[in-house]
Amino acid sequence: MASWLTDEILIRQGVFLGVLSAMLLLEWLIPKRPSSLPKWRRDASNLSISLINSLALRFLLPLLAVDAALLAEEKGWGLFNLPEAGNLIPGPLVFALSLLLLDLAIYAQHVVFHFVPALWRLHAMHHVDRDIDTTTGIRFHPLEILLSMGFKIALVFLLGIGPIAVIAFEVILNATAMFNHANIALPRTADRVLRALIVTPDMHRVHHSVIRRETDSNFGFNLSLWDRLFGTYRAEPEKGHQGMEIGLAEHRGPEPARILWSLALPFRPKFWKTR
Repeated sequence: MASWLTDEILIRQGVFLGVLSAMLLLEWLIPKRPSSLPKWRRDASNLSISLINSLALRFLLPLLAVDAALLAEEKGWGLFNLPEAGNLIPGPLVFALSLLLLDLAIYAQHVVFHFVPALWRLHAMHHVDRDIDTTTGIRFHPLEILLSMGFKIALVFLLGIGPIAVIAFEVILNATAMFNHANIALPRTADRVLRALIVTPDMHRVHHSVIRRETDSNFGFNLSLWDRLFGTYRAEPEKGHQGMEIGLAEHRGPEPARILWSLALPFRPKFWKTR
């Protein structure tokens, strides 16, 4: 298990740094929108929050999703680990179904975090960012990250998802989250083609609008399929990508770029009345 954990860390860190560097370069070369707050300050804050999240996962949880997958595989727990499943479903199809079901589960979790008030208080730290760019994609409250990991672990045990599928999904999710939050100006044709399959920056930017009905749309992180299938898809923001406001209407100051202010946001009594 230790070897698997080491490999997972190396793979995830390598992809994370590669995608982060590529997106930051593209944001410099082909930015979509001007920044409303100093980018260096926001990036430093968001990256620090991401580091806190990584430490919280390693030191506050007894196991992570890949550990759960290894344990489920060893014990024969979960749907895909049943002998009958192995006889009926080919291995490559199990892998594909695992990725698809995990992506659907993250979509569903995202919707729940928007409409359950206690969970929205945690998720709002992601939305309160005054700009949307690559580092917004890794800006989540530590408690939300811990809850999300617990949900994924439960799903891994229930379905018997294999460790390779778990690692692949975590890598894909992390990379697509940075991509679809990136402040990059994709050509319209490229956006239209990509959007048929995956969530693009223009598609996800709508989700970060201050307008509530736009915030409660485009919940997907990876596949665009779920928003279309469940009626939460919105093609464009009402005011256009240049005219729309990003963030939350009740927090328009510089505070969201501060780490301690952001971490304390869910516990501020005044904020509890905003949704």
